[in-house]
Amino acid sequence: MAKRAGLPAGRKRSLLVAGHTNIDRFLRVERLPSPDRTVPMLGMREALGGTAATIARNAARRGVRTGLLSRVGPEFPVEFRRRLEADGVDLRGLEVVRGARSPTCFILEDGRGSQMTAIYQGPMGDAARALLPRALFKEYSWLHLTTGDPRFQLRLKAAARALGVRVAVDPAQELHYWWRAGPLRQLLDGAEILFANRSEAERAVALLGLRRPEDLVALVPLVVVTMGPQGVVAHHRAGTEKVKATPVRGPHQTTGAGDAFRGGFYAGWFQGAPLRRCLEKGTRAASEWIRRGDPTHGASRRGR
Repeated sequence: MAKRAGLPAGRKRSLLVAGHTNIDRFLRVERLPSPDRTVPMLGMREALGGTAATIARNAARRGVRTGLLSRVGPEFPVEFRRRLEADGVDLRGLEVVRGARSPTCFILEDGRGSQMTAIYQGPMGDAARALLPRALFKEYSWLHLTTGDPRFQLRLKAAARALGVRVAVDPAQELHYWWRAGPLRQLLDGAEILFANRSEAERAVALLGLRRPEDLVALVPLVVVTMGPQGVVAHHRAGTEKVKATPVRGPHQTTGAGDAFRGGFYAGWFQGAPLRRCLEKGTRAASEWIRRGDPTHGASRRGR
């Protein structure tokens, strides 16, 4: 299992999260359309989203000294930037790319937990030549790599590790359409934690020619798999930890709960809590998100 330690000498901050910061456009419908069919829209809202932004916000709210490494366009709403700042997120790594439009998700949801999503990647879709924030790496002890151009993610990982930054990886839903076996093996090589939901873990297993998620610990010391209402399981080389989810009743918001879990997990992780306690903190954070949603009405695109 990955070992915890206090901040190394010269490192002022704990967690730098690299990935998407989105404008999420939620479209509410009575039921999701079948192919070649149209359904009426019942409502629409715009929110701050993206895997990296939501993880960073949830970790920072829980006391983790957290920064965001992401790329948006000049039209990115000022109020979204203010929300990130209000949550305590370091935004020196939030790059505004001239001539680009911000990553945007279009999310069709039926209010019963089912959704369909299309994403416009914007400057996150071709970040292979983006500048590497080496000065930031020197301040942070951990880098959490989530969604974005795999070429850029691999460059970030190599640069961070060369500067002594420890790495957790979390390619999320992009495992299903953007990652291939070779680059995925590169991503996992030297990483200390892999986060995934159940379908993402199964996809990683299939890509790498393994048999089951437990086999991933041959490549990464700690594999954390969220399973929605079934809770979370963590595989490591000394065994397995399982924690049940906290039941949530009534209307709820599942989008972003997996990212909220990661924020809660890191709150325990950087406090030096035992693994089980970190998992429990994560499940509580996810359940709180499902029950209450984003207190500032933002959301991310990932369920648990």
